[in-house]
Amino acid sequence: MEVALVDFESLEDINGTLEDEIDTYADETTALTVDVPPEQNSSDINNRQRPHQLSSNPSHYSPIRLTKECCEDLFKVIINIAGLRFETQLKTLDQFPETLLGDPFKRTEYFDPMRNEYFFDRNRPSFDGILYYYQSGGKIRRPANVPLDVFADEIVFYELGHEAMEQFREDEGFIKDVDIPLPKNEIHRQFWLLFEYPESSNAARGVALVSVLVIVISIIIFCMETLPEFRDDTELFFPRVVQHVNQSKASHSGSLAGAKLKTLSDPFFFVETVCIAWFAFELIVRFVVCPSKSEFFHNLMNMIDIISIIPYFVTLMTELATTPQESSGQNMSLAILRIIRLVRVFRIFKLSRHSKGLQILGQTLKASMRELGLLIFFLFIGVILFSSAIYFAEVDDPDTQFVSIPDGFWWAVVTMTTVGYGDMCPITLGGKVVGTLCAIAGVLTIALPVPVIVSNFNYFYHRETEAEDKVPMTEALEQAIKAEESTKQGSNPSVNKVNGI
Repeated sequence: MEVALVDFESLEDINGTLEDEIDTYADETTALTVDVPPEQNSSDINNRQRPHQLSSNPSHYSPIRLTKECCEDLFKVIINIAGLRFETQLKTLDQFPETLLGDPFKRTEYFDPMRNEYFFDRNRPSFDGILYYYQSGGKIRRPANVPLDVFADEIVFYELGHEAMEQFREDEGFIKDVDIPLPKNEIHRQFWLLFEYPESSNAARGVALVSVLVIVISIIIFCMETLPEFRDDTELFFPRVVQHVNQSKASHSGSLAGAKLKTLSDPFFFVETVCIAWFAFELIVRFVVCPSKSEFFHNLMNMIDIISIIPYFVTLMTELATTPQESSGQNMSLAILRIIRLVRVFRIFKLSRHSKGLQILGQTLKASMRELGLLIFFLFIGVILFSSAIYFAEVDDPDTQFVSIPDGFWWAVVTMTTVGYGDMCPITLGGKVVGTLCAIAGVLTIALPVPVIVSNFNYFYHRETEAEDKVPMTEALEQAIKAEESTKQGSNPSVNKVNGI
């Protein structure tokens, strides 16, 4: 049978320590009861003269209770914010040991031993939200009477971290930053930022400006080529080929060579070549340095860039590869080539890469696809109904223009959209009644989905303008966060200097 050994000398030390604490507490009790009536004061004196009776009576101040009260006082923290005192517990602050108040070594610099408190000369109303962050386990709430920039500075000063700052920005309506994938290679990253993100540097803004100028010049050339005074000089050589093919092969061959030479030496062709060279160079560079080749082709803007330069190369190869023996298909080739050249007009969409307005319009259309689908569906139903009605209303009139229901489709579309070209109009009374109902129905059909589309546009427009207004503040917050991270390995005074203390 095992018997536990007891160190009686240790017990005597414990008893002596407890008796000393009881004597001290009894002295404090006597000091606090000086103004009490004599009857109660005399009993306190008797109790003070018999300290051993206190330890034997559990109803009085037991050693366990004294120890508990002392421990509670020891675990409490007093924080003085510019004269306003807050009281909390150490375990509340210890939940976030990486913050200024949660790290004992960081907050020691602000400890006042004379008053046994931590003193911070900071904004007092903001500390309600800072203390709530510790008490709620990580929820950041800005007091209503504290400005955004002031509370953001307090978050940085107390080192609540990046997650708290992101939560604060999200709650206050800041647009959440999207993680932008960047190439791992440093050189590729620099070129990617240079050609893809104009706001990244002054050099990138210069490249974007050159790109916009080239796009505008290309669009101007595309329009000027169709002017009558330039059309004869810039017309494709195919009409000349078709015109001379029935004369003789020799004369056709000579006109073909002259047309090719004239086309390649044309000023418009030269300017177009310079523009295409820039577009191709920009596209190739962005493809080479892009972080993901598959995502590159999934981007709509990149597909527009590819489509905008294809007509030039198709036209050039067609002109250089055409021979006199291929005269039988020249008319078909000319029609196809004109359609391909028409695709050049898509270059105007390249401006959306550098225009916030076009980006807002694209976002509005993307968010309103359901409403646009309803609009087209309602318009389709109305066209079928009213084109059928106008046909049967006008079928008996010999001078009618509505000889069939498909012929009434155009009239129904023009009337429902309130355009009214006047090229087709009803003659009979019944036809005019149908036309009136068609116009009224068209107004209602268009008016119903339009407010939703306008609301989406206002949402994206105001979000963009608010984001531009908050850019300076966002940049300041990011600089403060970077300064905070850079000083984690340094001294605390450097943090205070950054925050203006």
